[in-house]
Amino acid sequence: MSDIIQLLPDHVANQIAAGEVVQRPASVVKELLENAIDARSTSIKLIVKEAGKTLIQVIDNGIGMSDTDARLSFERHATSKIRNAQDLFELNTKGFRGEALASIAAIAHVELKTRQEQDDIGTEIKIEGSQVVSQEVCVTSKGTSICVKNLFYNIPARRNFLKSNTVELRHIIDEFHRVAMAHPDIKFDMLHNGSEIFNLPITNDRQRIVNIFGGKTNEKLVPITEETDLVRVGGFVGKPQYAKRSRGEQFFFVNNRFIKSPYLNHAVNAAFEGLLKDKAHPSYFIYLNVDPQFIDINIHPTKTEIKFEDEHALYAILRATIKHSLGQFSVAPVLDFNRDASMDTPYEYKSKSAKAPTIEVDRNFNPFKEEKLNINDSKRKYIPNYKAQSAGSWESLYEGLESEIQVAAASDENKSSTIEFESTQVTGSLFADEDTKVGHQTTYQLKKKYIVTTIKSGMVIIHQNRAHQRILYEELLKSITMANAVSQQLLFSLKLAFSKTEMALLETVKEQLQNAGFVFGDKHMGEIEINAIPAIVSEKEVSTLLEQLLSDLENEVPETGFSQTDLLAKSIAKSVAIRTGVALGTEQLHYLANSLFACTEPSITPDNKSTFITMTVEDIDKKF
Repeated sequence: MSDIIQLLPDHVANQIAAGEVVQRPASVVKELLENAIDARSTSIKLIVKEAGKTLIQVIDNGIGMSDTDARLSFERHATSKIRNAQDLFELNTKGFRGEALASIAAIAHVELKTRQEQDDIGTEIKIEGSQVVSQEVCVTSKGTSICVKNLFYNIPARRNFLKSNTVELRHIIDEFHRVAMAHPDIKFDMLHNGSEIFNLPITNDRQRIVNIFGGKTNEKLVPITEETDLVRVGGFVGKPQYAKRSRGEQFFFVNNRFIKSPYLNHAVNAAFEGLLKDKAHPSYFIYLNVDPQFIDINIHPTKTEIKFEDEHALYAILRATIKHSLGQFSVAPVLDFNRDASMDTPYEYKSKSAKAPTIEVDRNFNPFKEEKLNINDSKRKYIPNYKAQSAGSWESLYEGLESEIQVAAASDENKSSTIEFESTQVTGSLFADEDTKVGHQTTYQLKKKYIVTTIKSGMVIIHQNRAHQRILYEELLKSITMANAVSQQLLFSLKLAFSKTEMALLETVKEQLQNAGFVFGDKHMGEIEINAIPAIVSEKEVSTLLEQLLSDLENEVPETGFSQTDLLAKSIAKSVAIRTGVALGTEQLHYLANSLFACTEPSITPDNKSTFITMTVEDIDKKF
């Protein structure tokens, strides 16, 4: 039998490697930004067109490359970061496998311009599908500029799997955030289709976070810091009252590398135990510095997962550090048995000297002097002169006491005869109805979750939350499409803070929100003003509703107008619908039951879950 195993051609091997390294345009952005950081750049610019499908360009002012290095950088497993296997356990750089540029060049058109500081001229290389088209000298500034055009041009199947421009741009921005937050000592700029999205100057960790997520973020942050032999912890956590329903503002960095760790995320949630609302997630920006010998980075192709040598100790340190900071900054209640608040010196007394105490004496006071007191202007009581009484005539002290008691009792009796009591009139219930009479009620609430009502064939059990979702969903769809929703004007405008990414998402559905009943005012400095809200929404629900909407939009951003309207109606209905555990009156029970069966699709929710079940008499008979 002939041999059947053979070596793959380089361009095929590169395309296979590209499948691990490059899933979408955001993967290219991540690799190019990390290369620019490893080149010791102090200023990096990212230029994107059509969400990276047409162009991704990264320009840096780093050390640049020689003409030989420029050519070698596109070869597989060619790297300047490691020399032997031991270096894998002492990594202080971003990339190290030497596959990124080779993989990118296999599936795109790449143009590289680079120059070292000591050279007068630089090198320009053009590659198409792993084939070097040209290599020439060129005039360029110090550093490196690399353009990636027409991504997946030679793999149309992969290109067809890309999402809409809005979704792909969101992924690019996420990668940009992760790199920019880890390196506040580098200036970052980002442009999309010619318009500037981010301009981040060199600053500190806190200000970098504020520049990315908006000015209002500053007041939400609580600093954390701890240093042990195992790890050095720094960064910030968000105050519990600003916790969101989405996990968008949760970042772990280990040695300035973004990672994902469900285990450490659990440690943070454990530190916030008892401080968060139901289904709320805390924000955190945590920087961990660990000896590279105690971690293994190379366990995942994207290097976003890391294996720690002692995870349990790290868990305990992180949890304790966050708890300590929340207590130290009076975010969480603490018990301090050593401190006595009564011993604290008031602020205004700090600079004052102590005064000698003074004693005031009333020299005219005489306890044995006879006094007269007026009682009811009708009877005078005389206090005898105790000095004049002899020690043996103590009985005289009680003279007249019996007559005073009798007078007081008679006075109280007259008063009690004139006291009037307010009668309580028993009225009927607010929702009086014949069906509420005993023996005639046909609709009940079970466990504050289900509505049980009778029908001709038996009974129906309705899930109150899902039923209300269906009712609201159809009402909202009708209101948004016909633009006839009823709004309620707010006495004081609501001002809500959002990041640039969230503001851009809201802008895509602004028209549908206005048709649903929202009225927006001015928009500035990461804040949006809301002057009116839909009639079915209460003022305290607006913030939660918009957070839920943004979360839904981030996970499933639709392209067409109808899909946006549908998603908006689903999100609002889910946020506003009556929750499980809410007690309902008879009128409300009847309204939900009747409104549900008046819907076009009463049997399922907008998310295709059952809203009710029926049980016929025969089904009940089978149970006996």
